Amino acid sequence: MHHTALTSLTAALLLAATGALQAQTPAEKTLTVRQRYLNIPVSHAVGRAPLSMQPEGGSVLNVEVRIAEGEPEYWVFKDLSAWQGRRLTLRYGGTQEALDKVFQADTIVGQAALYRERLRPQFHFTTRRGWTNDPNGLVCHNGVYHLYYQHNPYDRDWGNMHWGHAVSRDLVHWEELDDALFPDALGAMFSGSAVVDKDNTSGWGTAQNPPIVYAYTAHGARQTQCMAYSLDGGRTLVKYAGNPVIDSGIRWNSGDTRDPRLLWYAPGKHWVMVLFERGGHSIYTSQDLRNWAWQSHLPGFWECPDLFELPVDGDPSRTKWVMYGASGSYLTGNFDGKTFTPDGPKRHYTAGKIYASQTFSDTPDGRRIQIGWGQIEQPGMPFNCQMQLPTELTLRTTKDGIRLCSRPVTEVEGLLHRQFTAERPLDEAEASAALNAYAAADGLHIHARLHLRYATSAGLILNNEHLVLYDASHDTVNGWFYGLQDPASMALEMDVYIDRTGVEVFLDGGLFSWSAQRRTDGDRSGFRFWGTEISISDLRIDTVDSIWNDRPLTEAR
Repeated sequence: MHHTALTSLTAALLLAATGALQAQTPAEKTLTVRQRYLNIPVSHAVGRAPLSMQPEGGSVLNVEVRIAEGEPEYWVFKDLSAWQGRRLTLRYGGTQEALDKVFQADTIVGQAALYRERLRPQFHFTTRRGWTNDPNGLVCHNGVYHLYYQHNPYDRDWGNMHWGHAVSRDLVHWEELDDALFPDALGAMFSGSAVVDKDNTSGWGTAQNPPIVYAYTAHGARQTQCMAYSLDGGRTLVKYAGNPVIDSGIRWNSGDTRDPRLLWYAPGKHWVMVLFERGGHSIYTSQDLRNWAWQSHLPGFWECPDLFELPVDGDPSRTKWVMYGASGSYLTGNFDGKTFTPDGPKRHYTAGKIYASQTFSDTPDGRRIQIGWGQIEQPGMPFNCQMQLPTELTLRTTKDGIRLCSRPVTEVEGLLHRQFTAERPLDEAEASAALNAYAAADGLHIHARLHLRYATSAGLILNNEHLVLYDASHDTVNGWFYGLQDPASMALEMDVYIDRTGVEVFLDGGLFSWSAQRRTDGDRSGFRFWGTEISISDLRIDTVDSIWNDRPLTEAR
């Protein structure tokens, strides 16, 4: 080859390599944090690219963001309170033009419209921005209920798993705080739980200031179980330096080992962790919340375990233990602190759009209160999914044996305003007309007793979608098996809660519940009871207040 040609080729290769390197060099921006929020424009027309936030003297936070290059679809934000006064370096795998649109301010872009968006649920908790899924770390401490949850602050789709955080004094009105757990070198922050370590068995607190202790899954190269604690009432979570405390993926040869659920087993004076592993729930025990020993395994569950003891029919001398998984299936049985022994077949107490429910630890009145993830979408909004209504779980003796019941906590009644009460049983047309007088309300609660008499199927429709569909021939409600408690009466009691994008239905005092997405395509055909010669008794209609109006936020601080 001629020397000149070689030189030209070498120059061309060097130029190409230089261009490739330049293309791989991330966009960069450095600022001094002087204001509260970093505002980030988002567009789903671009793919996600890595964004690192490196505060001076602190740990880097790595996430993936779709930073808009042109007009954004919506804005997300990062709370910069912890980094005030520091230099912050941003590096982004997209274009410099996009990164330059990111700016700091003391307000969130779109703040004036927060909680007033067209599809914002009015009495279900939703985050200000981003994606929400599993509730995590449900605990009550000094009269404040803490709701942590799986959260992607940077996108309305799943990803970048953090623990979001909200607090309440009444389980109804919530104040959203800054995220509590952030991705780290061990991985993204997956689901977990929390307890108050009242005797400071962990040593992370003091006798005067016992810690709240958290167990969570770090999702990295594999899933491992980690611990954190808080000494300021759940506001700041400190990760344990010895994490992970359990790394069972190697033993099980599985990537699915997650969702640790903590509880105190008083008879044995030890801690219990229920952990999803290899298609079931494993039991671990510990004296100090740091060192854990495997004890047993119960197959047949998927994800998000919970385990608790409940009185039967409110009788504290007669109790059973309940174990359930993410899908709403449960077992009753006995628990000796190391092994759960079922006393019957698996059953369902809830179905539909609810998933990954968890109950609160350390409730002051002993109630077993549950919140589930509502897989209810808010199309086109800068936030997505919701938390379902908090419900109280009880065990009740029925004609079929002891069953788990779930019904909204009494605090929800404070949102209801009676608009209509039927003084006599109504026929289909009369009951439908009564409901349609309130069809435009943002939030409704309907109580009714549906009598089938000669009908083999009957139900309630809203905007051409079934809220309740009972099939007497197959004993199903909305496709799920459910037998009437009194087959001779052929009556079905229902409590229906209707929000802007979702609906929750509780049957016969909570023996079965069901949730669904509401259509948002503009259909306004309204309510309709249907069924051959049906009647509707005890019809009551309530409007439901918005939890975003006049929120008692300062009380939770």
